[in-house]
Amino acid sequence: MRPETPIPADVLAAIRAPFAAAGATPTDAPVLQPLALLLDLAGEAMRSRLFVVQGDGGEEAALRPDFTIPIARAHIDSGAASGRYFYEGKAFRVAPQGSGRAEEFLQIGLEAYGGTDAIADDAEVAALAWAAAKAGGRKDLSLLLGDVGLFAAFVDSLSLEPALAGRLKRSFSRPRLLKAELEGRPSQGAEASRIAALLAGLEEPEAVEVLEELWTLAGIEPVGGRSAVEIAHRLVERSHAAEGARLTSAEAEKVRAFLTISDAPEKALDAIGKLSGGMTAALEGWSKRLKAMVERGADPKAMRLSTGFGRAFGYYDGMLFEVRSAALGDDQPVAAGGRYNSLPERLGGKATTAVGCMVRPGRAFAGAEQ
Repeated sequence: MRPETPIPADVLAAIRAPFAAAGATPTDAPVLQPLALLLDLAGEAMRSRLFVVQGDGGEEAALRPDFTIPIARAHIDSGAASGRYFYEGKAFRVAPQGSGRAEEFLQIGLEAYGGTDAIADDAEVAALAWAAAKAGGRKDLSLLLGDVGLFAAFVDSLSLEPALAGRLKRSFSRPRLLKAELEGRPSQGAEASRIAALLAGLEEPEAVEVLEELWTLAGIEPVGGRSAVEIAHRLVERSHAAEGARLTSAEAEKVRAFLTISDAPEKALDAIGKLSGGMTAALEGWSKRLKAMVERGADPKAMRLSTGFGRAFGYYDGMLFEVRSAALGDDQPVAAGGRYNSLPERLGGKATTAVGCMVRPGRAFAGAEQ
């Protein structure tokens, strides 16, 4: 496991300072996290990036790839209605072969739950990440912005059939599925579709029995701890989706046009408004968010709003951002974050608001090579 290049103490202190001053509670989280849970939330493609080990109970676990899920679980376990947490610790990811990148690296960040002003909270975490990244000394930073919710609002403006609209929204952070939707074809594999079609023709109790029998024959366990009822329900939905409405060519072209918008934020918002003919509330919200970010120190000249920008972790459901370095390239963000209101409930907690960010000091440091 390759470690990072050491960071001078004074640089690390400067990167840490914006977070330390944010009024959050210092915290930590277990290094070992349930593998099935991580794959359920991030997708099976994430497996190749994880360091998989045996957990204390014999089940498969993974070294934490970041802090968002571990901190969210800790917040839920605390029983608190709201909370702001500051963390600093090591995370672990398998690097692409031959890249020479660090696989054990330091992350510093903040996660906030229960906030009542989404625009102000979004602006705060983005500005914190920007300030911390800048403190590393790099002069080539840019701030890429996106919004899963903006895509959802655009889909709503198309007045699509509800099942189709829902399917399209869920595909945003999954390029293969989105491509299938835009091409007007089913996105599921043939075997999964056949099983889904079989279950769709049964009453729910019988569908559950059939699914459990398949598990027994194959010797497998449900992924992520979902019950047979939940999985059967999802497979039935999948079958209905495969038979459901598809985008017309005109609708698909409009979605493609939306996804290509990438410009200075105000220009991008103007282009979105012209394309959609509406979305007033969402666009006004973004104008307020941008103003608040600038007031908190983010550089407006460094910002770019890209409608097609998404994150590999599918639990993000609102604003997204990455601080990027021209020297490091787009696939090595210096800092990142966003809103993930749906994650606490998916982890078994109560409905709440959630937003956070992190910075990689090893990348922020201008003297680092990785």
